[in-house]
Amino acid sequence: MIKALEQIRRMRGGAQSHLMRCSDGNYYVVKFQNNPQHRRILVNELLGTRLASRLGLPTAPVEVVEVGAELIRLTPELCIELPRSRTPCAAGLQFGSRYPGDPRQMALHDFLPDEKLREVRNLHDFAGMLVFDKWVCNTNGRQTVFFEEAPRMGGGTPGAAAAGATQGEVARGTLAREEAAHGETGGGRAYKTVMIDQGFCFNAGEWNFPDAPLRGLYARSRVYEGVTGMDSFGPWLERLEKRITEKVLGELAEEIPPGWYEDDYDAVLRVLEQLHRRKQRVEELILSAKSSNRQPFASWR
Repeated sequence: MIKALEQIRRMRGGAQSHLMRCSDGNYYVVKFQNNPQHRRILVNELLGTRLASRLGLPTAPVEVVEVGAELIRLTPELCIELPRSRTPCAAGLQFGSRYPGDPRQMALHDFLPDEKLREVRNLHDFAGMLVFDKWVCNTNGRQTVFFEEAPRMGGGTPGAAAAGATQGEVARGTLAREEAAHGETGGGRAYKTVMIDQGFCFNAGEWNFPDAPLRGLYARSRVYEGVTGMDSFGPWLERLEKRITEKVLGELAEEIPPGWYEDDYDAVLRVLEQLHRRKQRVEELILSAKSSNRQPFASWR
């Protein structure tokens, strides 16, 4: 079991998560059971991220992290802030998403200008993530972060740990300042995206599926420029059909701590049953997004 050893800082966002140093030598963004959004958010994060990973999508490594009562008692910053009160974070088993390295040295970006967005090597993964988000009814806009890969000349790209970068919270960087510091001009930089924050899958704490055309779309349609028709989603739809079986859903559900769903396993089973049935609806939901007023797929002919 991974244990939290030290609180580093509070992260921004509605779940009021905290960046923590943990016993495996890594840093994790930790969401607590008594977060202001809903206890079920932890289920959504763990189950949703594991499902997205099964589809081959770029997500962060996630774990169950134990946060001890003594650490919370000795760390006043480990609290949930409500409009008129503060309460300590819950002790016990929490959700953790691994940060890619030393947070004092690594810059992550939740926005890239258009000219840099074109340099994202795995931009095609946004199409795959839309398949996922439509399937699980993510009622939040698609959240993602970008990080700089190693220069294209002189050897390689970062390892798998960097590819599974972060979850939910972002340290904004200033691209111009970094370019000046590195002395780089065009062509030598490349970026990769990592899909973060699955907390609003299954409609957050409601655990239902109120589909709508714009739900799950990334805010900038430029990432879908490579979509030329339903065939662009074909590989992801095939993976969804072949890799996500009833057995896989059941196995992943067994990894969820019962306290996160308050021992109501019947509610978990209902979500899993709906997920299994909804695989057949994803194409229909994508076509609904295509026909919306936003017209997100400019290259679709």
